[in-house]
Amino acid sequence: MSGDDHDLELAVRLLAGTPTHEGRDPLVLRRWAQAAEEFGRRMNPDPAPVRVIERDGGLAAGLLARYRSRPPVVEVYVDTVDRAERLVVQRGWRHWFPAGSVRAAALAHERAHAWLHHPPVRAEFKRALGHTALRLGRHRLYAHVAGAGELAAHAYARAACGLGRSPLLLTEALAAACSESEK
Repeated sequence: MSGDDHDLELAVRLLAGTPTHEGRDPLVLRRWAQAAEEFGRRMNPDPAPVRVIERDGGLAAGLLARYRSRPPVVEVYVDTVDRAERLVVQRGWRHWFPAGSVRAAALAHERAHAWLHHPPVRAEFKRALGHTALRLGRHRLYAHVAGAGELAAHAYARAACGLGRSPLLLTEALAAACSESEK
């Protein structure tokens, strides 16, 4: 299995574990995951600068970074970034995630979330996913797909930062490592 195939499987697993998707056809989840990743790879977010605040407390909260829209700011949790960088070294993943790429990917990921908040972008994303909530003749109302925005943001971060694997891999490994250390 290639890295891209493995990343797609991670994406499908994320969707399958998202509330509202229990019992959904795995092929539908796979189609949504592929569409979200493709959309994320080709996104071109507004390059307008967003204020970045660095703080601690991310490990306890389970956060690497967070976008807040009012006022527009990205909070980067340096304790989580440091832990993720150590995890990259421990797992031998430096060839996929070069030094400094964890923070860069976190910022790109949050920029993607900010971009997905714009109504025209959100509408385009829903059309790309193709999940129909209502159809009246030739008219369709497309529905939100829980978890798909996360996949698009990871795909954008991977493409924008030139990473060898999706940051979703690192996010999942980080969550597992943190839950093990709590035991």
